[in-house]
Amino acid sequence: MLHSPAGSNASLPFWSRLRTPKGKEAKIQQPQPMAVSPPRLLTLAFADMETIRMLPDSFAELEAVARDWIKPPPDAIFSLRVPVQYISWEASRLVSSDYLYLTGEDSYQIAIQGVRGFKVEIVSDGPPPPDDPPPPPPPPVLEMTGTFNLELMPGQTVALDTLISSDELDMSRMEDGTTVDGMFWGKLDVIHDGDTHKMEFTGTRIVDDVPPELLVDSRIIQKLSVASKPATAKCHLSILAPAQQYCDVVLSFSPLWKLRISLPPAEDVGPNKVKYFVRVHPGGALEHFESLMTTTALYYEAVPDPGMLDPHDFVAPRNSFAMSYRDFVLHLMTVLDTLGMSLHARTNFINNNLTAFATHKNIAYRFMTPSKIAAAIDISVTAENCIFTRLFMMFRGVPDEEMADFAGAGEKEAIQFNWREHIGWSEMSKDPTQFRVLETSILELF
Repeated sequence: MLHSPAGSNASLPFWSRLRTPKGKEAKIQQPQPMAVSPPRLLTLAFADMETIRMLPDSFAELEAVARDWIKPPPDAIFSLRVPVQYISWEASRLVSSDYLYLTGEDSYQIAIQGVRGFKVEIVSDGPPPPDDPPPPPPPPVLEMTGTFNLELMPGQTVALDTLISSDELDMSRMEDGTTVDGMFWGKLDVIHDGDTHKMEFTGTRIVDDVPPELLVDSRIIQKLSVASKPATAKCHLSILAPAQQYCDVVLSFSPLWKLRISLPPAEDVGPNKVKYFVRVHPGGALEHFESLMTTTALYYEAVPDPGMLDPHDFVAPRNSFAMSYRDFVLHLMTVLDTLGMSLHARTNFINNNLTAFATHKNIAYRFMTPSKIAAAIDISVTAENCIFTRLFMMFRGVPDEEMADFAGAGEKEAIQFNWREHIGWSEMSKDPTQFRVLETSILELF
């Protein structure tokens, strides 16, 4: 067993017994506790909602966290901004407005430099983040029994027990959630030996100053109107070429869209696909060889599947703008001018649809993004460096009582909207040395 010499400092820690050069005193370095900085938190705000998260290290992580929270649609406006009171004093001196908009990594790192609490506001026209999922609704009632009392002669009736069925309408509830036993619209005449017999329905009826026989489900009326007048996209496709050349124009339709008519007649080249073989002239004339027809545009009409069209969802306050008919026509002329259409082209666009516009007191509209248009109807042209400009406008009439929902989406907001960026407009669409395709389409939702 080894022992330390008497009088040694064996009881001291080992680092205090380190040998030092003669005549010099050893300096003992005591370990220091590590300082733990408090975590930096991020407050995300959208509309009147807020959530707390850990402050990301990069702008890409911040954008991912924000998008994961509100989950905006692909074509929704989305940007991030910081109130100046939440950024560093050095950065706030460079900002003349109330907000610093975060556009990339540099602006983000400058904004968070030396700050503890950080707040980012989300600017988007997407829907709000979903709340906790609501409890599942009760199963719909698609079948129910009914009893009809058939009067054979005065004082003599026969009860007919029937089974009433529906393909999709819940017969237990109205649109506002009111529970009912049934809601029916129709008429039955039974003829026997020249005598007209009457029919009575026994069950729960909804009576509110309106005769029960006139109580009609609005969804049924909507389907009837769609069946009699289906929504149709009217499309004009023009080609402007710097020199005369031949080309194929191919239209590819998704399974939810069908070609209705076309002029000149298009050639069917496959499932949901048609083709035009044309010779293009610099002035805009198109020679269609199959029909021996010369025109300034290829015209076609496409019909969407009625089951996928919900006017209140496709043209809604969150993605569209609404205004009176009188304001709409002048406003649309200005927007089309912004999108590079010539005076002749935008005048024809409005005049060709003026009758449809004039049937509505108020109009809500939107232009679709290129990705949305291509997902429905795609265009390919056998030409190099082709510049596409596709304007697809959807609109519907808005009753006066619904205009309040568009309080923040009126003419003022529509004229300030960046339509060029929204539709993917390019400066080269005005360049006469480029091969350019201009398509204008309009779809009225009923």
